Amino acid sequence: MRISEILRLVMLNLSQNKFKVILTSVGIIVGSATIMMVLAIGTGGKLEVAEQFKNLNAGAIDISYESNATEFGSGGRDGGGGMPNMGGGFGGGGGFPSGGGMPDMGNGMPDMGGMNDDRMNQEKIVLSTEDMEDLAVFVPNIADTTISYTTTTEVEGGDLDSASSYTIAGVKSNYMSISNLELAMGEFLSDENDENKEKYCVLGYSIAKEIFGSVYEAYESVIYIDSRPYVVRGVLSEMGSVASGISPDTTIFIPYETGIKYITGEDVSPTITVIAEDVDEVDIVKENIESVLADSYANAEFTITDAGSKMEAASKSNETLQILLVAMAVIVFCVGGIGIMNVLFVSVKERTNEIGILKALGCSQKDILMEFLMEACFMSFIGAVLGVMLALGITPIVESFSVRVELSISGGLLSLAFGVITGTIFGFYPAYKASTLIPVVALNQE
Repeated sequence: MRISEILRLVMLNLSQNKFKVILTSVGIIVGSATIMMVLAIGTGGKLEVAEQFKNLNAGAIDISYESNATEFGSGGRDGGGGMPNMGGGFGGGGGFPSGGGMPDMGNGMPDMGGMNDDRMNQEKIVLSTEDMEDLAVFVPNIADTTISYTTTTEVEGGDLDSASSYTIAGVKSNYMSISNLELAMGEFLSDENDENKEKYCVLGYSIAKEIFGSVYEAYESVIYIDSRPYVVRGVLSEMGSVASGISPDTTIFIPYETGIKYITGEDVSPTITVIAEDVDEVDIVKENIESVLADSYANAEFTITDAGSKMEAASKSNETLQILLVAMAVIVFCVGGIGIMNVLFVSVKERTNEIGILKALGCSQKDILMEFLMEACFMSFIGAVLGVMLALGITPIVESFSVRVELSISGGLLSLAFGVITGTIFGFYPAYKASTLIPVVALNQE
């Protein structure tokens, strides 16, 4: 029998049982849609992770401290009221403290490059610019370091009808380069602005548009932060991501010392960001940072995280989601395949006489096998096509839940391929059983 004749028989049988074909293909429809959505959500997740961390330096290490009132006795940098163990520390040798033993008071305390009595006697641990400078001096293989903090306060000006709360970030002049930020207009904050505690600010892209309507209108305008006037020195380009824990699009940046003086006072919890020269040595740099901080603040536990770990954690979460969705898609495909197998077994039973007639007319075992196998493939293909259409239809619904979906042609083609393969695998055995029927027995079957 020619292929064209087999195809005609297949199309005739399918057209006469449209409803059964659709019901049989439900599993394939759901499986195909799931496969396409898995790939789309997986791709979207990867792009989301990449964008979220695109302005983070791969060697960036963030150091912060969350206060614990029960952790320290009378306060102080050594956490216990005594002086830290300086023996074998930074003085003279430039190495790291060996730790252990009681504090060696000796005849005095070595010069720690700015670690003065005020820092030693502070009541609670607050990372400072002096800590940042210590890390820059005593930790090797550091390319740059900066310190920043965030707070929320009332802002007025521009097109705002009333005061609104915005995120204010106190930063140093090198924050822009460390966080890979870009300016749409103007300049970033300078060292002079910080040293003189000047009232300048740089607006994030979204805030500039929200307050002034455009970047152009925002530049060199004046806004009131905590009722004090600040001149807009520059506006950042749209970033759409997070830099060192700060979302630049929705943040107002001011000089670090200006914020301390006029907004927060000393009650801040800053984050020190260190950039390792070599990404491969981030772990070593983190260990050295811990050593320096341990010498300054004995028994204190700091939170030290690096951008690479954050990206890895986010990527693993995305991969876990993908694996779960793929597993679900495989299960659905198997259920759909079993459905096709059952329907074909019933079809073989119902069409036993037809198979006997075809064999009596000279159709070979191969022809019967091809006919039923092609029916299975066509049913699964139809289901796969409907599944791709279903995926396209539900994409807006999925995106409404803030899930990024990146549909692709390759994803659609893969869904179709999975559907056809499923139909072929699960349809083979019923087709084989039909092809092995003995013509005389088949003709006498009632």
